[in-house]
Amino acid sequence: MRTQMLPVGGNGSAEKLVRILFNHSHAYSSSECYFRNKEGFQHEGDVVIGVFFPVHTFYAGNKVPHPYLPYIYTDFRIQYNFKIYQLVLSLVFAIEEINRNPHLLPNISLGFDFYNVPYSERSILMNPLIWLTGLKNPYCNYNCVKERKSAAALTGPSWAKSAHIGTLLQLFNFPQLTVGPFDPIFSDRGQFTSLYQMAPKGTSLSLAMVSLMLHFGWTWVGLLVPDDHRGAQFLSDIREKMEKNQVCTAFVEMMQSSGASFPDKYWKTLGIIQESLANIIIIYGDNDSLQGLMRNLGQHILTRKVWVMTSQCDVTNIADYFLLDSFHGSLIFSQHHEQVAEFKNFIQTVNPYKYPEDNYLPKLWFLFFKCSFSELDCHLLENCHPNASLELLPKHIFDMAMNADSYNTYKAVYIVAHSLHEMSLQQAQMQPFRNGQKMVFLPWQLHPFLRNIHEGANMALEWKQKLDDDKYDILNFWNFPKGIGLKVKVGNFLPNGPQSQQLTLSEQMIQWPERYSEIPQSVCHENCGPGFRKISLAGKSVCCYDCTPCPDNEISNETGMDQCMKCPENHYAETEKKHCLKKAVSFLNHEDPLGMSLTTIALCFSVLTTVVLGLFVKHRDTPIVKANNRTLSYTLLITLTVCFLCSLLFIGRPNTTTCILQQITFGGAFTVALATVLAKAITVLIAFKVTFPNKVVRLLIISKAPNLIIPICTLVHLVLCGIWLGTSPPYLDKDAHAEHGHIILVCNKGSDFAFHGILGYLCSLALGSYIMAFLSRNLPDTFNEAKFLSFSMLVFFCVWVTFLPVYHSTKGKVMVAMEVFSILASSAALLGFVFAPKCYIILVRPDKNSIHHIRNRPYSRRNNPLKT
Repeated sequence: MRTQMLPVGGNGSAEKLVRILFNHSHAYSSSECYFRNKEGFQHEGDVVIGVFFPVHTFYAGNKVPHPYLPYIYTDFRIQYNFKIYQLVLSLVFAIEEINRNPHLLPNISLGFDFYNVPYSERSILMNPLIWLTGLKNPYCNYNCVKERKSAAALTGPSWAKSAHIGTLLQLFNFPQLTVGPFDPIFSDRGQFTSLYQMAPKGTSLSLAMVSLMLHFGWTWVGLLVPDDHRGAQFLSDIREKMEKNQVCTAFVEMMQSSGASFPDKYWKTLGIIQESLANIIIIYGDNDSLQGLMRNLGQHILTRKVWVMTSQCDVTNIADYFLLDSFHGSLIFSQHHEQVAEFKNFIQTVNPYKYPEDNYLPKLWFLFFKCSFSELDCHLLENCHPNASLELLPKHIFDMAMNADSYNTYKAVYIVAHSLHEMSLQQAQMQPFRNGQKMVFLPWQLHPFLRNIHEGANMALEWKQKLDDDKYDILNFWNFPKGIGLKVKVGNFLPNGPQSQQLTLSEQMIQWPERYSEIPQSVCHENCGPGFRKISLAGKSVCCYDCTPCPDNEISNETGMDQCMKCPENHYAETEKKHCLKKAVSFLNHEDPLGMSLTTIALCFSVLTTVVLGLFVKHRDTPIVKANNRTLSYTLLITLTVCFLCSLLFIGRPNTTTCILQQITFGGAFTVALATVLAKAITVLIAFKVTFPNKVVRLLIISKAPNLIIPICTLVHLVLCGIWLGTSPPYLDKDAHAEHGHIILVCNKGSDFAFHGILGYLCSLALGSYIMAFLSRNLPDTFNEAKFLSFSMLVFFCVWVTFLPVYHSTKGKVMVAMEVFSILASSAALLGFVFAPKCYIILVRPDKNSIHHIRNRPYSRRNNPLKT
């Protein structure tokens, strides 16, 4: 099968980028040397570490069976994973660094035995058994290793392969250190008694991811997790965090581990991903559990989705770098680890001639630097580019920076070295070594020292990273320019920091998928904007809702508000319901059109009443003025002037004084006016209707006894007002609800009972006056005003009876205006009905206002006792 190569020119630049099969998995059928791969190699040392990593594996493309051998295929191909090979290089780097250190394991060199771990589960234990027994065809009952130099085994990064190997190693109580992601199943000391995990626990991963969702407002996300115990645990953790923060899952897909195959489950999952409104998809797992899914996601170029994943789910393992477009803009959570500065320098010096025992470096040079193999012994020839180096490879093929698994490998080697160092010091104290004598131990004797250092007892080690230090770096995957495959740190998450400072992001550095010109959105429903609130939908997730405007006098000044906020009493919600504005203080002002109109009417009527009074005074000796008791006419006119003017107390900014004066002046003036009309009506009735002797009638009229009605009625009114003011007087009040956006200053009556009692008293006076006037309407007097008095009282009564329901159905300035209008209307009725006919006669028909005219009338009485 053909693969691509990355030739390097003389200037160190890539001339062309070629196809790579699977997971940086490179398959060749044209070169026999490429397939001649030993299952392991050694780095000599006094004490060695057994290393088991899945760097390469053989697989059958079309599974063409061998004609004679069962279970053997003729179309075998080889698959390399150079990302895992970086772990081998970090192992070599750590061992060389330790061997150069005179203070750590002095006079003892550290080495390793590397063995490849095949992909097939049935072959996983083969190489560990070979290493343990020393036999090419191992038997568990035999051990051909005469002098064991092995201290511990290093496995990973796959948890499944580590678990398989662990079941074998614990039979020998052999120390095992794993460098893959932390797995809670390995913490079971009853099942894995000899296993130590290098990775931090990663308990804050779900919190870190949810914090990222909240930061960008992503509330509708999809989940892709492996269908195993790790996926179930992660799903439980992240769902708990999401529910607490109202982040919802659009879908959850549990994925079966499948290498190169693409079962129907993947087709279904791809359909769900493409149709979902969720633009953010969380992927949890590692390459073993999700490699088939990741490869096929890349093939479908899903450029409108943002993938949030862990560093173990490495997207740069996609075979064809053109498929990396699907993952451009992805956000990757990587457990924070220290960067070892010298590691890059070490990688720059690595080449096949420096490490001839390494059988993987020649493959890299063959693939990427145009090197060729000798046909005789498959050694690499000297026709390679002299400046060839791993640093020239694109980052999506080989990254110079130490990743989390590489750092855990580096750390594991140091833990073993320090444990051996502590053991050697203890042995030297108990029995000093003789010249040339080396440390002798059994692997299980290393456990106490491993536990002591692994659990953090030796805190003096500068390289030691606390296992509970659960920090995360947030990386952004860049694939623009195409094929760059770069991971750039754009933030971090510190679970132990203050909540507002846990997540730190440099948003300007983040590159999103090409279709997004700004931060992508991932919501079930667009956020409710200011002025709206959410309403939940029956049977739907809390993230799926409708938006409805805020109720009256409530606002929402942010997006995504669950409830609107009620404005304070002295504020109101503006039209868009986004802000509360301070209410303007308002009242029936003289400058308002309504206030100005009422003021003008009141002044005009008061001036008119004064003119009428002047006219009556000028013609005081004429029959029409004298005929109806001119003193009462003067009193009524003066009182009506006061009635018109008292309406001005209701207009303008009110205060406590004006509130009290309004009711006293209004009630008092109308009491006098109605009492005067009552006195007039009784005077006419006494003169014509009573059956007393003429002397008694004349005495009553001459003594002006009916005029006593005025002070009596006024005294009753003053008593009622005294009771009112003594119990619950009127006061200044604010009405914040009568008019939108305004606080209306109004006078509160204090006691509604007292106010209505005064109105009832005035209406009773009006009713009495109406009855008296009605009884004397047809009396044969020349200037009988009884009819006009009855009409005026009828209008007065109708005005105030109508006033009550209208008054109670209005609020604010309109209510005050209604009271002013009722005062003016009832006063104008008295003025018009009582005095307009008299003014007409005085001004227009003066001929009727003479003694001669009165005597010539057929219904004139000879004796007119009404003149005063």
